[in-house]
Parts: sequence; structure tokens; C-alpha cells
Amino acid sequence: VPMDVLSCLKYLMFIFNVLVFAGGTCLAALGVWVAADPGGFQALVAARAVLSAASWLLLALGVALALLGFLGCCGALRRSRPLLLL
Repeated sequence: VPMDVLSCLKYLMFIFNVLVFAGGTCLAALGVWVAADPGGFQALVAARAVLSAASWLLLALGVALALLGFLGCCGALRRSRPLLLL
């Protein structure tokens, strides 16, 4: 396999993982926002318990995605197979 193809694949994987990291960060920020100011979201959700659970779920999912995206970026730049498989 030519080096140009591997280099292109490395940068494509890096860009994809940056997008996953950014999406996870946005989800985590949304979870924090809903947890900190639930008044703005009361019209969307009838029960306060559902809103609280949703905020924690968004926060946990966002942190997990951000962590996976970050590890994927590191794995793509270092060409580390274990980090990419994680």
C-alpha cells in the first residue's frame, strides 16, 4: 500500500475522531445546561424526573463520546492499533 494512501487514511481517521470528540463535547455541554437550568426545558418534558434523568444521560454519553474521540485522535496520529481498537 503506498504511503500516500496511508497518510490520507490517517488524516481522515483523525478528522472523523475530531468530529466525534466535538459531538461528545456538545452533548456533554447540553447535559450540563439542562441539569443547571431545567426551567427552559420544562415545556418539552412533563415530568421533572425524566428531565433530570435525561440530563445525566446526555452528560454521561457526551463524556464517553468525547473520551473515545480523543483516544481515537491520539491513536490516529500515533498509528496506535490498541487506541484505535478501543
